[in-house]
Amino acid sequence: MLKQSLQSARRYMSLVKFSHTVFAMPFALIGFFLASGNFEEGLSVKLLILILLCMVFARNAAMAFNRYADKEIDIKNPRTALREIPAGIIKSRSALLFVIINSILFIAATYFINPLVFKLSPVVLFVVLGYSLTKKITALCHFILGLGLSLAPIGAYLSVTASFNLLPLIYSFIVFSWVSGFDIIYALQDTQFDRNEDLKSIPVLIGKRKALNLSLMLHVLTAILVIWAGIEGNGGLSYLIGAGIFILLLFYQHLLVKPHDLSKVKLAFFTTNGIASILFALFTILDLYT
Repeated sequence: MLKQSLQSARRYMSLVKFSHTVFAMPFALIGFFLASGNFEEGLSVKLLILILLCMVFARNAAMAFNRYADKEIDIKNPRTALREIPAGIIKSRSALLFVIINSILFIAATYFINPLVFKLSPVVLFVVLGYSLTKKITALCHFILGLGLSLAPIGAYLSVTASFNLLPLIYSFIVFSWVSGFDIIYALQDTQFDRNEDLKSIPVLIGKRKALNLSLMLHVLTAILVIWAGIEGNGGLSYLIGAGIFILLLFYQHLLVKPHDLSKVKLAFFTTNGIASILFALFTILDLYT
C-alpha cells in the first residue's frame, strides 16, 4: 500500500513538474522575509508554512489544469506525447479532480492567513488557471504566465502585512518580465507544431529571431528592475552579489539559445533560471538580516 501511494505521489509530482517550483517559490520567500523584517511581530513559522502551502496548492492546480486543458494537443506533439495524461499514466478526470482538490485547499489555506488574501484567492486562481486557455486565444500567453508567477512575492508580502508596498511590487515586476522572457525561449521548441495546430505564441507571431530579441529586451528590463529593487530596498553587499549572479545567468541563457540551434533550450529554461532564482533569493534574504 505504501509503495503504491509513493508511486502515485511521484506520478502526480511529475504531472505538475514539482521541481519547477524553483521559479516562483524563492520570490515568495523574498516577499515573506521582506515583510517580516518590517513587521513588528517578526517571523511567524505558522504563517510561513501557510504561504508555502498556498504556493504548492496554487501551482499544483495550475499545472494539472494546464495538462488537462492541453491533453488533446499534447498527444499530437512528439515532445509532449509521453506526458502523464496522453500516455495514460493518469486519467484526465483524475487530473481534473486533482485540480479541484488543490484549488479548494488553496482557498482554505488563505482563510487562515488573513481576510485580504482570502478575498483575493479567487482572483489568483482565475489568473493561474486561466493561463492554460490563452495559448488557443492570444500570443500574449507568455505574459499571462508571467503575471501568474508574479503574484508570488506580493502575495507573500500581503500575507504578512495585509497592505501593499512599492518594493514587493517591484519584485513582482521582476518575476513578470523574467518569466515572460524565458517562456518565450521555451516556446521556440514548438514553433512549427504550434503554427500547424493554429496555436498562439510569440515565436509563431513574429518568428524565432524576433522572439529571441523580444525575450532579450524583457530580460534587460528585468535587470533594470533588479537594480531598482536594490536601490529602493537599500541593498547591501549580499544583495549586490545575488543581483550580479542573477543578471549574469539571465543573459547567459541568451548565449545558449540561437534561432537555428535550440538544443540547449532546456538547459537555459530550467537549470540556468532555477539556479538564478535560488541564489538571488538566498543573497537577498541574507541581505535583509545582515
